[in-house]
Amino acid sequence: MRGMRAARLIKMVLLLQSRPSMTAAELARELEVSERTVTRDAQALSEAGVPVYADRGRVGGYRLVGGYRTRLTGLARSEAEALFLSGVPGALRDMGLQDVASAARLKVSAALLPSLRDAPDSAAQRFHLDAPAWFREPETPALLSAVAEAVWDDRRIGAVYRRGDGVVERELEPYGLVLKAGVWYLCARVDTGVDGAAFRTYRIDRFDAVEARAERFARDPDFDLPGHWAAQAERFARSILRAEVVVRLSAEGVRRLPHAGDPLGAREALAGAGAPDAGGWVTVTLPVESEEVAHAQLTALGPEAEVLAPAGLRERLAADAARLAALYRGTDGS
Repeated sequence: MRGMRAARLIKMVLLLQSRPSMTAAELARELEVSERTVTRDAQALSEAGVPVYADRGRVGGYRLVGGYRTRLTGLARSEAEALFLSGVPGALRDMGLQDVASAARLKVSAALLPSLRDAPDSAAQRFHLDAPAWFREPETPALLSAVAEAVWDDRRIGAVYRRGDGVVERELEPYGLVLKAGVWYLCARVDTGVDGAAFRTYRIDRFDAVEARAERFARDPDFDLPGHWAAQAERFARSILRAEVVVRLSAEGVRRLPHAGDPLGAREALAGAGAPDAGGWVTVTLPVESEEVAHAQLTALGPEAEVLAPAGLRERLAADAARLAALYRGTDGS
């Protein structure tokens, strides 16, 4: 409890240093205590030699006098690391780093010149990152904070992981976390038993159990998390494009293709397209995940695309078109 109060007193000094004055209600809200506790803390600081002055009256509050500046603005390592993630508040909260980042921002604000102290709020009102995809409620995996702690501490973990063919147990060296469209992934090094250590990617929500080991691992200084993820994402995108369809596209179909299906497949298809025919249509070979997925994607292009092969997909889309035409003609055939 004594340590908690000391931390609170330091935070109170930093708050007063970063602003001209604050009311008891404002301090109580920031410190998550009662106004009576704020009064006691202000008295304790004054007795310790910190010049906290109380302005009495209805609009009164607390302020530091005499240009007092504390030297307690140095960032701890964890605070400095968390500060660089301040633009992703949801991710900080999910990983259990919200309080650390808040302390770091407060220290930085207290160290700024008075004319610059509105910079954090100014930036926050102009830029915001919302990572999850549209129309889906993001869920925080139950074991994310435990994994994040191991990542920050370079500590090995034992994990129970669910995958397509069952449940496996793995000893992992957790290198980094990636938040992609609202889904959290862990990039970790694992002993494959065949090729030695290799980097693998795991979905955090598929961990059934995670246990931090006592020993830490030596991080590979050449490991590049953004580069690794980019390469992994491209390999994954290519790996699921196992089938091909041949499609004629109008000029509008060419424009809409990257938005209707897989962007990687669309780029490859359009890069290999031949010259437009007399009507301005081009024929492309489109890599797709499956005929079923291609059906849903190409349906979105409507009359701007004509499937030439495979025959089964062409017949299916032709049947859809006939049903749609009948629907709009009405039951009387008019």
